[in-house]
Amino acid sequence: TVLAMVMVWWFSLRPSNDRKWLPDVDRTASVEVDGDRVTLHNVRNFEYRTETDYTPRWETRTVDLSKLTGIDMAINYWGSPYMAHPVVSFQFSDSPPVCFSIETRKEQGESYSAIGGIYRQYELIYIVADERDVIRVRTNYRKGEDIYLYRLRITPEHARGRFMEYVTAVNELHARPRWYNAITTNCTTSIRTQHHARKRQPWDWRILVNGKADEMLYQQGAFHTGGLPFAELKKRSLVNDAARAADADPDFSARIRANGPSFLESSR
Repeated sequence: TVLAMVMVWWFSLRPSNDRKWLPDVDRTASVEVDGDRVTLHNVRNFEYRTETDYTPRWETRTVDLSKLTGIDMAINYWGSPYMAHPVVSFQFSDSPPVCFSIETRKEQGESYSAIGGIYRQYELIYIVADERDVIRVRTNYRKGEDIYLYRLRITPEHARGRFMEYVTAVNELHARPRWYNAITTNCTTSIRTQHHARKRQPWDWRILVNGKADEMLYQQGAFHTGGLPFAELKKRSLVNDAARAADADPDFSARIRANGPSFLESSR
């Protein structure tokens, strides 16, 4: 039957790391670990002039896990309050933050479609990036996008565990490509599934309707809140204006946190 033929074709599709990719997803990251010393290859730190006009810059960075202090979470919106994109940013006392953004790896001439995101159209990619790239491109260069930035309540020990989960996922994907799936393997569910099953929070509908993920995390007590109700915390956690003012400043990361209630509380 036609359905059987379609199913055979669909299951025969294989993900690949060898295609003509868009420049911003052209390289996959990889990581080497030697005790506390971690070397990250292909860290994206592009020099943007507009969203589509930029100078590619892929870097190698080394961080010291003994200097890892915590995790911040950026929630990115571009229209609907129900759909968003998380960017997880690991904080170090002696070096710039390291961000992880789980995305579709699009080929040249390809654009995103929700249907394609279910039916094996896109490979999955973990972008490892500087905040001046992965946050600033969304606040300063893409039209109609907002970033809300929160600090998680987490110990350095647990932050280290979460960092190593990303390291494992990055290296596995570098060696063996996988399909992105808009439901099962997306920017938010992938964060959950890379965490050991016994350590996961109970399933919550806001993991899929991820524009509400920050509300979920607030209710779970995951954020430094400054004692604010959620609506006020969120309002004051918008960093677009600060990011535009900071732009390419080397102190970009400090400036976008300067007045955020999450960061004022955690520094006390």
